Amino acid sequence: MDIERIHTPVMLERTVELLAPAVEREGAVLVDGTLGMGGHSAALLERFPGLTIIGLDRDTEALAIARERLAPFGDRARFVHTVYDGIADAVAGEGFDEVQGVLLDLGVSSMQLDRAERGFAYAKDAPLDMRMDPTTGPTAADVVRDASEAELRRIFAEYGEEKLAGRYARAIVKARDAAPILRSGQLVDVLQEATPVAVQRQGHPAKRVFQALRIEVNEELSVLERTMPAALGALGVGGRIVVLAYQSLEDRIVKRSLARATSSSAPAGLPMELPEHKPEFRLLVRGAELASEAEQAENPRAKPVRLRAAERVRRPS
Repeated sequence: MDIERIHTPVMLERTVELLAPAVEREGAVLVDGTLGMGGHSAALLERFPGLTIIGLDRDTEALAIARERLAPFGDRARFVHTVYDGIADAVAGEGFDEVQGVLLDLGVSSMQLDRAERGFAYAKDAPLDMRMDPTTGPTAADVVRDASEAELRRIFAEYGEEKLAGRYARAIVKARDAAPILRSGQLVDVLQEATPVAVQRQGHPAKRVFQALRIEVNEELSVLERTMPAALGALGVGGRIVVLAYQSLEDRIVKRSLARATSSSAPAGLPMELPEHKPEFRLLVRGAELASEAEQAENPRAKPVRLRAAERVRRPS
C-alpha cells in the first residue's frame, strides 16, 4: 500500500508548529488520539527525537498500518486499541502521570473512506457497515433496520442537519418493509428516489444521511464530549492540545470545551480575581483556523477543517 499517496495529513506544518514548544524537549510525551495511518505522528517523531507518542485508534486495520509505518521509531511509538475517550487509561497504562501534547484529528479517516468494503462512502456500493472499529458494535445496516421512523428522523436532523430528515426516514421505512437495506448502493437509491429534482441539483442527497449514520454508529459526538475534558486533564503545565474538526457539530463541542477551560471561574461581582479562579488554559489561535487555499486545492480533505488549539497555563488549586 502506498500510504503517502492515499493519506496526506491535514494542516501538518501548522499542527507541528503549534505543538513544538510543548514537545520539543527530551522526554516529552504526546497522545495522538486519532492515530489513523500515523501521518501526523510520523512527522512529529521525526522532527522531535526526544518525543514519545502514544497512538490511540479504535480501528484495528489502521493500527496495523501505523505499527508498520512507525516501526523505525522503536519504543518511542506506543499503540493502544481504544476509543479516544479512553485517553486517561491509555496514558496511565503506558506509565505516565501526564503528557505534554494531545492531537485529535477527528472524523472519518482517508483509509476508511477509500476502502469501499467499509461502507463509509456513498459513492461506492458496499456492505452498509460504517463502524470505525469493525470488531464490535452495530453496523449502519443494523440502525437502518431497527430504528423507528422517529429515531431515523432525529438521527438525520441532529447529526446530519438534514432538512429532508422526515422525508428520508419515511422512505427508508417504506423501502425496508419491502426488502432489507444491506448495502450502501441500496440506501443511496432510496434517498435519490425520495429527493426532489431541484434539491438533487444542490448536491448529493446521501451526503448528510451517511454522515449522520456514521456519527450514530460510532457515537462520535458523545465520545468527543467525554474526550475533551479527559484530554485537557491529561496535560501538564505548558502542555498543548490541537484539535482538527471537519464538521460543525464536532467543532461546536471543541469550541465550548476550550471556552470553558480558558474562562475565569470567579463568581460574578467579585472585586478581583483570585488565583484559584484564573483560567487553567489559554487559547493559541483566535477562533478556528482554516487550511490555506493552496492546501485546500492540493488536498480536498482540508477544505472543511477547523483547527483549534490551547495551552495549559496552570493546574487546578
